[in-house]
Amino acid sequence: MADGRSDGSARAFELLEPLLQAATVRVHAPPNGYERPGTGATWGSGFFIAPGWVLTCAHVVGEGGAGMRLTGREVGITFSSGGDGATGTVAGRVECVMPERLEQRRAAGPGLWELPDLALVRVLAPVSHACVWLTDRARPRFDEVAYFGCTEDLGAPEITGRTTRLRGTAGNGAAIRLGSDDDIEHGMSGGPVVDLARGEVVGVVKARGRGGGGLAVSVVQLRTLPMAAKSRIGLYRRVMQGHDLHHYDQHLSDVDNRRTWTDVHDELPRTDPDPFGGRQRLSPGERTTLCGLLAELPPPGSSEAVRQLVEAARGEEPDPGPLAPLSWRDGLGLLYDPPGGVSEAAAMLRYATDVSVAEHREPPAPGADEELWDWVRATAERLWRPLRRELGERHERGLAEREADREGRRLAAAGLPVPLGPARTPEVLPPGPSVLLEVWAHGWEDVYDWRVSVLLGTDHVSPVDAGERATRPALPDVLRAPLAEAFRRCDTHEAAALLEVAVAPELFTLPVDQWVVSEGVPLGTQRPLVFRHPGGSGRAGADDDGEADEEEAGHRRADRWARVMAGPLLDERADCDRGRKRTPSYAWFDGQPDNIVPVHCRAADLDPTLGSLHSAQRAGYGVVLCRRPPADPTVTCAPFHRALREELADARHAGVLALRLQSLRGRAHGRDPDAYWADGLGLVWDDPGRPLPDDEPLQGDL
Repeated sequence: MADGRSDGSARAFELLEPLLQAATVRVHAPPNGYERPGTGATWGSGFFIAPGWVLTCAHVVGEGGAGMRLTGREVGITFSSGGDGATGTVAGRVECVMPERLEQRRAAGPGLWELPDLALVRVLAPVSHACVWLTDRARPRFDEVAYFGCTEDLGAPEITGRTTRLRGTAGNGAAIRLGSDDDIEHGMSGGPVVDLARGEVVGVVKARGRGGGGLAVSVVQLRTLPMAAKSRIGLYRRVMQGHDLHHYDQHLSDVDNRRTWTDVHDELPRTDPDPFGGRQRLSPGERTTLCGLLAELPPPGSSEAVRQLVEAARGEEPDPGPLAPLSWRDGLGLLYDPPGGVSEAAAMLRYATDVSVAEHREPPAPGADEELWDWVRATAERLWRPLRRELGERHERGLAEREADREGRRLAAAGLPVPLGPARTPEVLPPGPSVLLEVWAHGWEDVYDWRVSVLLGTDHVSPVDAGERATRPALPDVLRAPLAEAFRRCDTHEAAALLEVAVAPELFTLPVDQWVVSEGVPLGTQRPLVFRHPGGSGRAGADDDGEADEEEAGHRRADRWARVMAGPLLDERADCDRGRKRTPSYAWFDGQPDNIVPVHCRAADLDPTLGSLHSAQRAGYGVVLCRRPPADPTVTCAPFHRALREELADARHAGVLALRLQSLRGRAHGRDPDAYWADGLGLVWDDPGRPLPDDEPLQGDL
């Protein structure tokens, strides 16, 4: 064709254009109730992703608001109010911007705003409108796309669409590059980018390039929405639930005969053959129904719960993708192209079966899990008979396991023996995966290499991101996004995951607890945080001080760990004797009782504290306390030691120390004077049963 589109993409554009025009909106100043609605200059575009929710760019809602707070700002939304071309205007309120720090740090002048540069706007009136279909895939295909937004080609604002190809990614996958087949005009910022082959929105128009083309933000970045507080659903899951239920309801409705997204998906030209004769994939109607049924269930308790079910359905570990799956729908996006000749339909039905018998964090709506299973069983009728039998057995096995788990919790709550294992001790560290942050000094230079990983077990490490040569002041900003992603993968509705910081002892006072990752709240108040010696739980062996051999040291380390876990705890000043410096030796530590907790009140990067920390580790002490000393060196440490002795006595055993320290930080952040003594307090926690990876990054070419 003359415009460079293939026949298939031209037909797809023809089918999708009415749906995109109906869901795309013009963003402008809010109507004031006196002027004619919708008047005023166009700030940019946006589009409805769920009933009452508009997605756009943060820089669009920040138009003319350089000196004001974006969250809570009101904007005007002009949208299509029917199939006859009529429009309506309504006020909207900015509920959040991504990343959160755009509230304080924005581009000056014409510069690009920081990625992902997204904003969610809540419509402030009940209006009827269309919604786009968002992709569930973690990565886009580099194929033909169309993008839509508000232009004024004919002198008046209107929603128009143009086509191009995706040319690659940028910003570690947060953005996708648009080709230069057509011009991107100013008012199109915030508009949707749709994959023409699959009929799903994959991006948000962000910027145009100087030499043509432009940049769009991947809609998967919606997963970076601020995480919910404990026991709350969270904005991302709430919006995606509304998205899926909207399309499910539209698919089931027979009120009118207008094409839905599901209808158009069924009419799109096929670009890839089905080797299974129609049984490779779910039909568009089946996929819409499955998403709707999953949306009627309570959301998953954690990203790890989704990943485990996906792995069981695929038969192999899924590609982790740039961002963790947070909803049941996100799990479906990891089931495309399964290995070993398994069809996508079979993998998705296995996954749906497992979700139907999962232990949800709250009871589902009556009959919702049974309705999902009934649908799976009915859908499987058109597939292979062995699969139908497998799904039935899978369902029965899942029901039995769920009932056994519930019975175990009932017995534990009643204080009775649990046949399937002991109940978890209350107030100890949360079970499940933890986040590992490793930081290494880069040779003798004052810069650091780093790595963020998820620890799924003693033998399973899932990398998130890594970097080199970050200065110490820059570490909080450099690590903000990787840590946020790792937390999304690990946190559950019941608890925030443990953060383990593996650094050399001289960095044990690194102020990680004061770093801010989300919600403007210090990290140490949001989750338990511990320091660890890099390379595992220590490698004690024979040396000139007469230390025992490695096997004996391992037994001693395990014995001392078990003793402090049982309690009671005794504090022992290690680097201080009533305010005077003390230099404890290995022999001194070796002769102390197993249930002491060595306490350090001086700077960890200087002796005697640095040497004391090394000696305590070699002597097998896995629980050690240290602190960042106060800025005024004349301040006595006596109140610190006195308060800490009371805290250890009240804790009774070491298993609760990380959570008690988190609580102390929260109290201090809330300006409780009785908790100020704990400022800068750090917990060294080297569990001999959970060794850390012992490989370090390369230090560059020689």
